[in-house]
Parts: sequence; C-alpha cells; structure tokens
Amino acid sequence: MSRQHVGQGEISDFCEQRVNLPVEKARQYREQANWLRDRLDTYIAQNPNFTLRKMRLSGSLAKGTALRSLNDVDMACYVKVSDAPSDRKGIAEYLAERLRSIPNVKDHQIVPQTYSVTITFSGTGLSIDVVPILYDGDPDWYGDLVNRHDGSLLRTSIPRHIEFARTRKAAQPGHFAQAVRLAKFWAKRMKDERDGFRFKSFMVELIMAHIADNGTDLSDYPRVLTAFFDYIAKTGLADQIVFEDFYKRAAVGNFPHPMRIIDPVNAANNVSSLYTQQNVDLIVDAALEAGDAVEAALGAPTKHETVRYWQKVLGPSFNP
Repeated sequence: MSRQHVGQGEISDFCEQRVNLPVEKARQYREQANWLRDRLDTYIAQNPNFTLRKMRLSGSLAKGTALRSLNDVDMACYVKVSDAPSDRKGIAEYLAERLRSIPNVKDHQIVPQTYSVTITFSGTGLSIDVVPILYDGDPDWYGDLVNRHDGSLLRTSIPRHIEFARTRKAAQPGHFAQAVRLAKFWAKRMKDERDGFRFKSFMVELIMAHIADNGTDLSDYPRVLTAFFDYIAKTGLADQIVFEDFYKRAAVGNFPHPMRIIDPVNAANNVSSLYTQQNVDLIVDAALEAGDAVEAALGAPTKHETVRYWQKVLGPSFNP
C-alpha cells in the first residue's frame, strides 16, 4: 500500500479532530453519569427494599467507542421484576417516579419518554437516556431490557457487553476502539447521505470484532478500513457471525434472516433480524464503493487526487 500522500498519521489526526469524542468531554460525561449512579447506590444502601437495584453506564461511552457527535448517554437501570408494572406502557412513569427519589436530582430534570426516561443536566446540556431492565437477581446481571422503541423485551447483560468490548480492546490496545469509531463514522455519513441506509452501530462494532478475532491487525487504519469494507463486499453479509465468549456456537439456532450477526451475550438474539435484503444490499453497495475509493486513494499519483478519493469515504472535512 502506498502512503506517499495520506497514511496512518493523517488518518489518526483526522480521528482526533473530527471523529473521536474529545477526551475531556468523555471524562465530563462519565463523571456526570457516575455521579447519578453513585447517588442511586447510596440511596439503595439506605433503602435496601427500594425497587431500583442498580444503574450502569452502557453504550458507546461505556465501551470507549463514542463519536464526536455524541449528544446523549445511555444508562441501564435494573428494576426488580416482581415490583415492576405488568403493563410495560407504564414502565417509564414508574421508573421516573422512583428516579425522583434520588437525592440532588430535581424533578424537572426527569422526563419520562415512551419506554425510557431522559435526565438532563443544565450545566453541561448532557442528556442521559435511562432504559429499564427487568431484573430477577441473576448474578451476571442478566435481565430483560425494555426496548425504548416498542416495549419489547430482550435478554441482555450490560456488564458482559462491556467485558466483550474490553477483551478486544485489551488484545489490540488503542486500536480496536479507534477502528470501531472510524467504521461508525463512515456508517453515520452513509445514513445521513443515502435514503434508506441503515447500519446499527452495534453491528459495525461486531463486524470489526469479528475481523479482529480472525487476525486483522487494527493498528494500520487505512488497512483496517480496507479489511472492513472487503469483508462486507466479499461475504455480502451472508455469513453468520458468532462469538463464543459467553456461550458455545452450538447454542445458536437457525435464523431465517438475510443477515445474522448474533448478540455475543445472548445466543437467541440476532441483532440484525430487522434488516431486509434491501437493507443488506445498500450496505454492501456502499462498502464496495468505499473499498474502491480507499484502494484508489492508496494508488493515486498526486496528493490532490489522493485526498479526493479519501473524501469519498471520510467526507469533505478530510483535508490534511
């Protein structure tokens, strides 16, 4: 691969300037989320029969894969299933009412949504989206996540999801998280620019984990993007992706979906089950174009032409 005009250094600089959530901002967001968690933990210690059992940071901020565009933080709140309302349409109000018990959190900061609760901090403008998990005492903190969109239940474990990401980050320190952020940045651009394009960030993360687990060196960012786009283009996303961190491959059943990316903490959950063949085709087509652009950039004879090809992948703000 030729790096005469744009190489690892230029891509790394772009990540710091345009892709990554700034370190100070990430620290501030984590401190705010941890403050909320600690207030709840203190209240639970003083009121051991309280129906909320724990609050955990989740999502990209917890995994270290947040983009600069992050504007809200995900947290999960474990709710004793025996005390939760049987009608899930009432779960948001139920959760909001109990969150108002947390010391130093004002009522006006807490706003119930359809199946979740938003807590807003006026000082930073940060919004924390708190999603309930119906908890039955599992020692690995498995519980039934209440989908914030339709109220459906999904068995999950927030600590195990974070452990999954942490294992990949430890295998390639500094590079796994950056590789995920780069691919997510590209996917977000495609979502913004192309009608009907869908590519869930969690799916991007799992594909990157899959190619890393199968030997891809993530320390070379141009090569990482090439590997990511090549995998999508060559497989057409038809190959099933399974991880054996917390269960054996044999535990995964047959899924009748065109794309099968299996949740690493729940063998019964295909995280791509809602994607149609048309959705898959749009992702594959975009990856083919992006992969061709990277290859052309690496072989371009002038810096102007190299940058022009990289802009097809990273957008017009890429101008080293």
